[in-house]
Amino acid sequence: MSVRRRTGRGRWRRSQNFLADPSAISRLLRAVDVRPDDLVVDLGAGGGALTLPLADAGARVVAVEIDPVWVARLRDRVQRAGVADRVRVVHGDLHTFRTPGEAWRVVANPPFGRTTAVLRLLLDDPVRGPDRADLVVQLEVARKRARQPPTTLRSAAWAPWWTFEMGTRIDRAAFRPVPGVDAALLTIRRREPPVLPAWLAPGFADALRPVWTPPQPDRRRPAR
Repeated sequence: MSVRRRTGRGRWRRSQNFLADPSAISRLLRAVDVRPDDLVVDLGAGGGALTLPLADAGARVVAVEIDPVWVARLRDRVQRAGVADRVRVVHGDLHTFRTPGEAWRVVANPPFGRTTAVLRLLLDDPVRGPDRADLVVQLEVARKRARQPPTTLRSAAWAPWWTFEMGTRIDRAAFRPVPGVDAALLTIRRREPPVLPAWLAPGFADALRPVWTPPQPDRRRPAR
């Protein structure tokens, strides 16, 4: 994964594209339907573009960020915003993040280059996974994951325990730095009840691989 760096107020690292358009953030927060006292994890929190509105909505927020400069700035912003009682800023990444021991959900704008790693962290083990995840991802990734029936082995392996839905589209101009593609909200919900028992999930992709055949597009012409 390439790493981009910039110093000063506009500092960014690790190829992350942060939401910066207030109207896009407002639309996103309306779409995710966060309720007061929800426990919400913001992975790749950056400067808190999602963290602070989530706290303002009454959620308890765990903001996870690997860059120590952003961590310090976010902690300062949390204090100045008066929401320190509802926000815990964690200096860490996917490798150090520990899932909460109670019902939780995710609202996040993770680095686009880490989308698959984020999904695997959240979905490979449904026993430890969230009840719901709302992720800002590249538009084509949202389309791919939301297709039914699943068109990739990974999506098919998650399907017994999770549903995927593509939501609002987000123009690339809403991010800083501006990425080369548009984004979209991908909403993932836990199936209740699941199609298969949860203990099958960790090795299900490997078990499915020998027999997996992607569905073929229907090329039949409509009758005239």
